[in-house]
Amino acid sequence: MSLVVLKLGGSVVTDKDEPETVDEEGLAAAADAVATLAESGRVVVVHGGGSFGHHHAAEHGVSSESGSHDARGVRAIHDAMKRLNDAVLDALADRGVSALPVHPLSAGAREADGSLSLPLAATETMLDEGFVPVLHGDVIAHAGKGATIVSGDDLVVSLASGLGADRVGLCSTVPGVLDAGGDVIPEITAFADAADALGGSESTDVTGGMAAKVRKLLALGAPAHVFGPEGLSAFVAGESPGTVIRGE
Repeated sequence: MSLVVLKLGGSVVTDKDEPETVDEEGLAAAADAVATLAESGRVVVVHGGGSFGHHHAAEHGVSSESGSHDARGVRAIHDAMKRLNDAVLDALADRGVSALPVHPLSAGAREADGSLSLPLAATETMLDEGFVPVLHGDVIAHAGKGATIVSGDDLVVSLASGLGADRVGLCSTVPGVLDAGGDVIPEITAFADAADALGGSESTDVTGGMAAKVRKLLALGAPAHVFGPEGLSAFVAGESPGTVIRGE
């Protein structure tokens, strides 16, 4: 049975400019899409932090590079992400999806060089038993740095590689990777294809924005699609919306 790894950007399911605010319409559309995917195959969902995790991470000075040994601060970030995760799980449950949470803080760690170790036994067993695992951007123990942020994009790469995903989708609020003129770049096979056009996110984002996303997907070595909410139904239908990223 085919496996799809689908990331829902934090900007899709939350209002990134209002702390801890769910975008009810965006979450509903995303949950509908996951429910459709789950009817015909195995699905792993990853969602970003949006106005939940990023707000608290910025407040406590924690990013993918800057860590913290303040357990209260780490818990504040993680607890915010759990609140968002609960909202996503509830939306999926309302549509009959057997979704269960996988919290990266308790499941993985980073080595001193930043490489991610994410054991997948629990996720894989959930899939085998008919569940839909739902992971999220999180804080994670980092050797020598206390705890740092692990982005949803990092999780997507680990999951897709480790589980042998057939399709990977990343839904954000832009229709794909845009060139300098604001048009969607149809295909990227090397970072140089889009280097001049890639910039940071307008809202608070501690995980690197689009440039980091493209680098991580090129490293995956398998085709992945970056698209906006309007492309979600096309992706669910097996089409190729947005930008196709193919690492070589």
